[in-house]
Amino acid sequence: MQDVLITGIGIVSPIGIGVDEVAASLHGRRTGIHAVEELERIGWIAPFGGQVADFDPKQYVTPRKSLKVMAREIQLGFAAAELAWSEARLDDFEVEPSRLGVVGAAAMQYCPLDELAPPFAACGAGQASERAWAERGMSELFPLWMLKYLPNMGSCHVGIRRDAHGPTNTISLGDVSGLIALGEAASIIRRGAADIMLCGGASSKIDLTDLLWHAGAGLSRRAADPERACRPFDADRDGAVMSEAATYLVIESRDHAERRGFFRRGGTAWGTVEAVVCRSEPAIGPLLATGRAIGQAAQTALKQAGLKASDLALVKPHGESRKDLDAIEAQALQAVVGDVPATAPTSYLGSSGAARGLVELAATLIGWRNGVVNATLNYDTPDPACPLNLSAVERPAKGSSLLALNHSPSGQAVAAILNAPD
Repeated sequence: MQDVLITGIGIVSPIGIGVDEVAASLHGRRTGIHAVEELERIGWIAPFGGQVADFDPKQYVTPRKSLKVMAREIQLGFAAAELAWSEARLDDFEVEPSRLGVVGAAAMQYCPLDELAPPFAACGAGQASERAWAERGMSELFPLWMLKYLPNMGSCHVGIRRDAHGPTNTISLGDVSGLIALGEAASIIRRGAADIMLCGGASSKIDLTDLLWHAGAGLSRRAADPERACRPFDADRDGAVMSEAATYLVIESRDHAERRGFFRRGGTAWGTVEAVVCRSEPAIGPLLATGRAIGQAAQTALKQAGLKASDLALVKPHGESRKDLDAIEAQALQAVVGDVPATAPTSYLGSSGAARGLVELAATLIGWRNGVVNATLNYDTPDPACPLNLSAVERPAKGSSLLALNHSPSGQAVAAILNAPD
């Protein structure tokens, strides 16, 4: 079977932009969770989160005119793809367009409320009707408004930028989207439909419209100390912390990497994608997730990769920082992996939605390349209900494989196995 390598990582996150900044934050145990000015100003119940600071899309987006049809999430994703392309040493290499594709992970992208104010004002006083919207409101919108917010537009912009004529797709399945996108991209290479894929995700859970729609359900209320609010698997956790982020990976066949001289020019792969497995269980309405899908995904991924739990250097769990979900996940995962060291990147990054699987994987790979299992922030009091082997300090990474997992409250779970590069 064709080896699928990760040869480039581009990350735009609350703890830094680019591999070096993120590595420094991880090693320095610096969180990306802080007060968010807009949420404080309106008196939101959880006025903090993981926000990408000092991001200037003009540094990354080409051509600049594309910015007018890019939501913030698309801008973040585009920047991540540019960083990944350079990190993979592709800037001076011409890829055959028909052998290059894109798979993205995305969710609903909400526009700033000030964009909707003029159309609603044009509808007149009182509640806007469909008739008033059609006759007076809609004409106040930017004519290309919808193109800014369609979830698949992130992948489209990345593909256009790189003249990718190969398979292009967008996965939109909430928190499991990122790792599923990785599995889809790897399968495209393995079946010979492409040599190289840009695989990524970009999403935000700190948009005010999204927060209001969910009515603050499951959020931490630790506003007095936001830097310590996101504490996955800790006994004192009180809820999730929302964030925004983007990551793109360059993945390619080993043959292609060798043909283009990646290793000869000093390139080092981040790992090989060995297995990506999805499972689900009923968890809608009165039915609550039991963790069965989590356990099945992890167990089957190990089996497909031909590994035992003892072969793992580390485990990257989902770690939502919610009382109920963390306990379900930890018990299901521990039954499969036992005492393998674990790290929870959400403690640095928060929960960013569709992008989180790849953002968390990238952070884990950055630590792994440096020979460590990253510390888990705010892990002060282990919870007996969460029997994973976490630590508040870095530990040596011993082993040649890692398992990454994400899941959703509605019962989906996805597990990925990566091996260290040869």
